[in-house]
Amino acid sequence: MIKSHMKILLAPAETKREGGDSSYSLNNFYFQEYNNIRNEVVTSYEEFLRKSTIGELSTWFGLKNLKECEKYSTTVTEKPTMKAIRRYTGVAFDALDYDSLSVEQQKYCDENVLLFSNLFGPLKADDLIPDYKFKQGENLPTIDVINKYKLATKETLDNYLGDEVIDLRAGFYDKFYKPTAPTITFKFLKDGKVVSHWAKYYRGKIVKELAQNNIRSFEELISLEIEGLKLIEIQEKKNIKTLIMDIV
Repeated sequence: MIKSHMKILLAPAETKREGGDSSYSLNNFYFQEYNNIRNEVVTSYEEFLRKSTIGELSTWFGLKNLKECEKYSTTVTEKPTMKAIRRYTGVAFDALDYDSLSVEQQKYCDENVLLFSNLFGPLKADDLIPDYKFKQGENLPTIDVINKYKLATKETLDNYLGDEVIDLRAGFYDKFYKPTAPTITFKFLKDGKVVSHWAKYYRGKIVKELAQNNIRSFEELISLEIEGLKLIEIQEKKNIKTLIMDIV
């Protein structure tokens, strides 16, 4: 696999758009190298859905609405699929607003954004996935999903990500994969205090700005002016540069 220019890591979202127009297939995924692991996880997930009561799934999904639980209790492999970057909704993806981007800007996201699914593992943004529910922090009774993906994907991702990585994921996703390449992360401040509530929004906004400006390197990123944000400091530790951004 050829190393390429700067890649962007983004967390998924609990909420997802329904529908789709393609059938589920392991051929939908860019990273074919760990399809056997992916298939094992999906099979274990579907077995868990079949054996669980709606009440048990309500707890596991983190959903109180039992109709929602019923919707997510059906087999994912028979559901229609759409691009992962369109499937996920929520604050970051609203800020990105993928559907509002030009064809070239969407292509930038498709080629450069990686998403980390609790069910399907690391995904290229244009991988086709079905609607599913897998609450962050949960696990399956028969398989340690995070550890399985971590062991299976590290070498593939190290090779794929190349020499510059922008990591916009929440810290939880370090459990799946921690980049070894030079990495940029962000910290957002408002009135001198770190904010978590707005962090997702600004992560999505940054991806949109990167796509709209066709940003290809750290150098271009650091000189990019993003509306509503001001770079006030760069902290460096090992292979990670943290850009401290003031919300203005």
